[in-house]
Amino acid sequence: MSDQSRFHIMDHPLILHKITCLRKETTTTKDFRQLVSEITYLIGYEATRQLKLRTEAIRTPLMPTQGMVLQQEICLVPILRAGLGLVDSMLKLIPDARVGHVGLYRDHETLQPVEYYFKVPPRLDQMMAILLDPMLATGGSAIAAVEALKKRGAKKIIMINLIGAPEGMAAFSQAHPDVDVYLGCLDERLNENGYILPGLGDAGDRLFGTI
Repeated sequence: MSDQSRFHIMDHPLILHKITCLRKETTTTKDFRQLVSEITYLIGYEATRQLKLRTEAIRTPLMPTQGMVLQQEICLVPILRAGLGLVDSMLKLIPDARVGHVGLYRDHETLQPVEYYFKVPPRLDQMMAILLDPMLATGGSAIAAVEALKKRGAKKIIMINLIGAPEGMAAFSQAHPDVDVYLGCLDERLNENGYILPGLGDAGDRLFGTI
């Protein structure tokens, strides 16, 4: 059975407001990119609450003290190409993060993911991998990306999506019940072509102006 309890669906007013602006067909490429960045930043803030800390001895201008610093290295992993639109805002949150890439595209006839590129830093087993993709539609690409990360040794993975469909949520939680997902908004359903409804169209095309 799938366990959807690891899906964290955002209810912050700013996230919901910005997602509405993101959906509009009149939103320009420039504004679309900016909104994706802002929404990712807000979701990323919530998603990183679970990061572990360790103490570190430091000295302020007044006295020695104990501070808290991140215990684990972070690897951001966008799913190419649309996931690239989420990277910059996450690097603002975690400037020391490394960045890997997973190249997947969805075959428009079979709706199945096809891997064409994979590059991540060494020692992935010692890092937290944060998978980035604007949309969770059928779940196929996300499932394949997590499988690829686990195969290369990743032990701790979370995922950030802006919009998802119930079908993708069910499929992903069935395949990877150990992965927490931070989702900006859960939409109604998929259409016959595997696109999210009401959705926002093709996120990659709208990010990069290829429509």
